[in-house]
Amino acid sequence: MRSKERALAVALAALLLTAPFVLAFSVWAQEPTGTHAMKPLVPGNLAEHQPPVQPIPYSHKAHLALGLECKTCHTNPDPGKLMTFPATSTCMSCHATVAKSKPAIQKLAAFAKSQQDVPWVRVYAVLPGVNWTHRKHLDAGMKCETCHGEVAQMDAMSEATSVTTMGVCITCHKANNAPTVCQTCHGWPAGE
Repeated sequence: MRSKERALAVALAALLLTAPFVLAFSVWAQEPTGTHAMKPLVPGNLAEHQPPVQPIPYSHKAHLALGLECKTCHTNPDPGKLMTFPATSTCMSCHATVAKSKPAIQKLAAFAKSQQDVPWVRVYAVLPGVNWTHRKHLDAGMKCETCHGEVAQMDAMSEATSVTTMGVCITCHKANNAPTVCQTCHGWPAGE
């Protein structure tokens, strides 16, 4: 009888000693990919890039905090290369009543009344010689934040990531099993 009690005590002690490790492993295994411990595919720029001066001050941080999504304002018309800037009518759908006494919104309303687009300054530019499209990346399930950084935390949009460097693109392609041959992004030979 004594040996059964001793065996039971040893088994209980082993269970108590291993339970925390099993629980910790279980929690770790259930963490989603992309947690804070994971290195981002598109690193931040080494040097700080100041946001360009825009014709109207605009805060992505303030607007995204309201629950707006990127696609609410930015569309991707055919052939899918660039995302658009919002039409003034899109902005005015809210700002006809929201903050309409602010000078920036009055300037926006003047653009809308004259049926002119706001001359926004692009923050990211596709480099010459690169054939790049938002469409393929969106269709592959990439999120805007992957390449543009934490836009929801930006009062003024700046080139926060080094997404315009070839090494970063190749690293991301390799990590996502996307093609890395030259012709993926470059017309080769020239003129074709």
